[in-house]
Order: sequence, then C-alpha cells, then structure tokens
Amino acid sequence: MTLTQPTSADVEKHLRALRACRRCPQMHTPVVVGRAVASRVLLVGQAPGDKEPKLGRPFAWTAGKTLFKWFHAALGWSEDEVRDRIYFAAVCRCFPGKKPTGGDRVPAPDEIANCAHWLQAEVTLLRPALILPVGKLAITQFLPPAPLNDTIGRRFTVAYHGHEADCIPLPHPSGASPWHRMEPGKTLLHQALALVAGHPAVKFAVNS
Repeated sequence: MTLTQPTSADVEKHLRALRACRRCPQMHTPVVVGRAVASRVLLVGQAPGDKEPKLGRPFAWTAGKTLFKWFHAALGWSEDEVRDRIYFAAVCRCFPGKKPTGGDRVPAPDEIANCAHWLQAEVTLLRPALILPVGKLAITQFLPPAPLNDTIGRRFTVAYHGHEADCIPLPHPSGASPWHRMEPGKTLLHQALALVAGHPAVKFAVNS
C-alpha cells in the first residue's frame, strides 16, 4: 500500500487542535506552534521561552537567531525558508514559566507526557524521514541519555511511536550554554550540520 504525503491542510487541522490544548494547568498559554508545513523533516525543541507566545512562533528570540544562523551557514536557507521547509515541534508547546531562582522552568514529567500525545500525532501524520532534536531534553525523547560529545555529530536510526527515522541531534543554541562555542562542541556541531545538509529529506524539502 502506498502512503500519500499529508497536505498543508491536513497539518493545519492538527495545529488547530493543538492550539486548543489546555492539558497542563501550570503551563502558560497560548500554545506556540510553527507553520503548517507537510515536511519529512521534523525539528523538536524543548519548550517555548517567554518571548515566543507574544511573537507567535517557536525559536523567535535569541536562541532562534543562533539556530537560523546555523541553518543558513549549512544550507544557505533564510529563516523564512527554514520555517517553510521544516516542521517545528517541541517536547512541550507552552511556556513553562520561570524558576524562582531565575531562568525558565524545565517541564515536569507529567507535562512532557501530556504533550507527547501531540508529537506522536505529528510523527504519525508526517512520517518524517529525518528528526532533528535540539537540546538535551529533546534528544532524550529519541535516544538514551548521554553526553553531548557522544551524540552531536552523528546520525542515528531511531524508532518513535512505531515509526523509524534518521535522527541527527543538535545542541541547544541558547546563549546560556557555551558547549557549541568551544571545542569539541564547535567541530561536532559542524559535523552534525553537514550531516543535515547531506540528508535526502533536506534535499527533497528544497524541491518540494
């Protein structure tokens, strides 16, 4: 049986349901979603920061600027082209709020479990050929916990919710983490982005 690729209308229907989600009372709405892109490349972040709900898109602030610089250097794509060619998901889709000690609160296990329903639905709908988890929390949804030195710069085959795909982890582009700005992080990040650029799903995204 040949499976047909979903349309942007199919993805938009999913996003409408996602925007209405209120499963986690401690999370701050609105739900942050990306564009209705029927892509075989799925990027998975951690959770929105405090700016993303106001600006209405994932990776809209400082970390996003770094992420899109990475993609421009590796792929030659503008931010708009990245958003139009890659589907943006996350471990959690609402801003978790701030910690009393400062910084963003890490989503709780029950919040991660609640939001996993949406990620599973996206994998079922899009059947991605390539998954790009960004940051440790996202990476551990697909791979066993391990140091970044052992995961960045490599391509893995993963099974998620009954679907098999290639997985190329990326470090979180947050300015709070120096890992990607010093060795061996700089070299491993370059290797990871080269793997992304050479992946057939990325090449297909340009021509689709």
